[in-house]
Amino acid sequence: MVNEFKEFAMRGNVIDLAVGVIIGAAFAPIVATLVDNIIMPPIGYILAGVDFSSLAVKIPTPTEPVLIKYGIFLNAVIKFLITAFAIFLLIKLISFIQKPKAAAPPGPTQTEIYLKEIRDLLEKRTTAT
Repeated sequence: MVNEFKEFAMRGNVIDLAVGVIIGAAFAPIVATLVDNIIMPPIGYILAGVDFSSLAVKIPTPTEPVLIKYGIFLNAVIKFLITAFAIFLLIKLISFIQKPKAAAPPGPTQTEIYLKEIRDLLEKRTTAT
């Protein structure tokens, strides 16, 4: 059983997945900083100083109001879209780099060569008569 687990854990797909998860986890803070500090402030400025992270709906209750913080959700959606787009671009780049170069089309087969010669001979014969 230990050998089977070792074989499973060392497969290429499992290692690739682990690398992807680690890179994704390292990439998340970069995207969070990009959204929170670079993208959202200009959008908030355009929308008359609205800070998305502070957007919420208050539901009054007898004790304390309940807040539905949809602004934080909007930030998370924007972060997701940026991350997804960055991954899309990365995959496009990798696909472009790994794209095999098109091989030259194969030349005509011997049969095709013979058929062309026969056609040419027939054309000459019909034009000569």
